[in-house]
Amino acid sequence: MQYIRQVILLTFLLTVFTSCKGGEPGGSEPVEDNENRYRNPVVDYSLPDPTIILADDGYFYLYATEDIRNMPIHRSEDLVTWKSVGTAFTDATRPTFEPNGGLWAPDINIIDGKYVLYYSMSVWGGEWTCGIGVATADKPEGPFTDHGKLFRSNEINVQNSIDPFYIEEEGKKYLFWGSFRGIYAIELSDDGLSLKPGAEKQQVAGTAYEGVYIHKRNGYYYMFASIGSCCEGLNSTYTTVVGRSDNLFGPYLDKQGRSMMENHHEVIIQKNQKFVGTGHNSEIVQDKAGQDWIFYHAVSVENPKGRVLVLDQVRWENDWPYIQGGGPSFEAEKPSF
Repeated sequence: MQYIRQVILLTFLLTVFTSCKGGEPGGSEPVEDNENRYRNPVVDYSLPDPTIILADDGYFYLYATEDIRNMPIHRSEDLVTWKSVGTAFTDATRPTFEPNGGLWAPDINIIDGKYVLYYSMSVWGGEWTCGIGVATADKPEGPFTDHGKLFRSNEINVQNSIDPFYIEEEGKKYLFWGSFRGIYAIELSDDGLSLKPGAEKQQVAGTAYEGVYIHKRNGYYYMFASIGSCCEGLNSTYTTVVGRSDNLFGPYLDKQGRSMMENHHEVIIQKNQKFVGTGHNSEIVQDKAGQDWIFYHAVSVENPKGRVLVLDQVRWENDWPYIQGGGPSFEAEKPSF
C-alpha cells in the first residue's frame, strides 16, 4: 500500500512540474497543436545559402550551395515540408569556367517567362579567379542550360566576386554581388544573361558583408546581408544584418543613420542555445495570410555537421524587420496555406 501511495505522489509531482514548465529561452512557446506548428531545422541536412521562388505550378522551389553535388533543388507546398526533386546540373552539364570550382550561393528568378539561375563558382581561397555565371530552364526543376560566366573577379576588378542577387527596378535589370571586399551593383542586358554594354559597376556597401538580398516594402529598400564566418562549424560567427534606404543604390543606413558603406547595420538574426552561424538568408516570401517568411542556414549545436535549413517569420515594427527572439525559433506556428 505504501508503494502505491509513493507511485501516485510521484505521478502527481511529475504532472505539476510538466504543466508549469515554460518554453526554452530564445525559442517559442511549447507545442500545443503539432499539426499547426513546425520545428527548426525544417531540413536537417546541409542546404547552405538558400534561394527560393514561388513557381508557376504553385510550388515553392529552393536551391542551395552544392553540399549536394550539382546544386540541389527542393520543392514544397507549405514552406515546412521539403522534398528533393534533383539538381540544377549534372556532371555533364555543370559549369566549367572555374576548373575544380564549387557551385555556391545561387539566386533564382523568373525573367521573361524563363527560370534564370545566377550562381557563384569558386575554389576556396580563389578570390581573383572566382566569378558569377547564369543558367536558364523552362521549368523550375530544370534541366538548366548553362550560359557561362557573366564575369570573373579579375575581369571586373572586384576581389571575391560571388553571391549574386538579381533585382528589377523601373524596367531595368541589375545584379548585386560581393563577399567581404565590398558590395557592388551593375546593370544587366534586357534578357538578364549578360552585362549591359558600357555598364559601370558601383559600390553600395562596405567590406563587412556578403550574401546580399534586397527587399522592397512600403517605399523602402532593405539590404539584408551576412557578417562573420560562415563555415567553421560550431565556431561559426555568421550573423544576419540589415540596413534601409529610400533608393536602390543607397545609402543604406542603420537606425541611427550610419551607413553600410562604413559597415554599420542592424542585427536581425544571431546565434542562440541551439543554433550558431545564422546567415545567408533567402528572399522573403509570403504565405496566404500575408505573413512574411525567410530562410537561412545555421549550424545545429546538437548535430553540427553541415549547415541546416532554418525558417522564421519576419515581423515589422516602425518599418524595420525583426525576428521574434532575435534568433532561430525552436518551435513555431506554421505558415498559413
